[in-house]
Parts: sequence; structure tokens; C-alpha cells
Amino acid sequence: MKHILILPALILAAACTPKASDAPTNNHAASADAPVARPTATGPAGDGAAFSGVAKPKAPDYVGRWIGVEGMVLDVKHSGTPGRYRLAMQWNLEDHGEFMGEAVGDTIVFEREGVRETLRPTDGDATELKWLADKKHCLTVKPGEGYCRD
Repeated sequence: MKHILILPALILAAACTPKASDAPTNNHAASADAPVARPTATGPAGDGAAFSGVAKPKAPDYVGRWIGVEGMVLDVKHSGTPGRYRLAMQWNLEDHGEFMGEAVGDTIVFEREGVRETLRPTDGDATELKWLADKKHCLTVKPGEGYCRD
């Protein structure tokens, strides 16, 4: 009696099991003999500046001169490495310097006098500087420090 119940269960299981020929095909799948491509860093010291097979987001185009108030100025230049910038700044009446920055999303992150700072795209109102209030294309580090193009 047990054999009679097992036989229909085996037939049903075999009917529900997909055949190899029924498996979905993927024209992009690698064959068993082909090596698997893995992204490898090609930038200097593996800094991730370029990868094979992995698209890196395009860095923002902030290159050029940005003007602040009372002599504040920001010059943004390409550094030669995608997503990295050279920043020359006069950020108040007394302090100026050059810094390396790196694109992170739509910002540029840099270190100035031991503090990690971020240039963010804003309008003039976000700078909290009344002389820049009507400007539309600005980069702001923090309230009271901003630079605009228009």
C-alpha cells in the first residue's frame, strides 16, 4: 500500500522539476571556461581613480574663479586626477592657502588647518552674506564663507 502512494508522489515531483532545457537563457552570462572579469583599480596606489568595468560618477564642474566678499576668492583647478581639485583660497582678510579637494557627490571635500571642510553648491542666500544674497551659483563652506560666479 505504501508503494502505491509513493509512486504518484514521485511522478508529481518529476513533473514539477524544471529540465535543463527549460532554464532561462542569459546571453550575457559567461561560459564556464571564460575567466570572470573583476574590477581592478588602475589609479595611482589603488586610489580608485579609475576602474575597469565600473563607471565612476562624473565629478562636478566647479573649475574656475569664485568671488566672495571683502577680498575672499576661491580658484578651483583640476589636479590631473579625475574627481580631484586644487583649491586656492583667500577665506578671510588674513588667511589664504592652497588645498587638495576631492569630489564627493556634488560637493568638494578638503582639509584646511586640520579641519575637514566641504564646499556645497548653494545660492547666495545660503552664504548668509548680504552682498551675495541675490546670486544663484555659489559654493558655500559654512555660514559667512561663500563664493559665487554670477
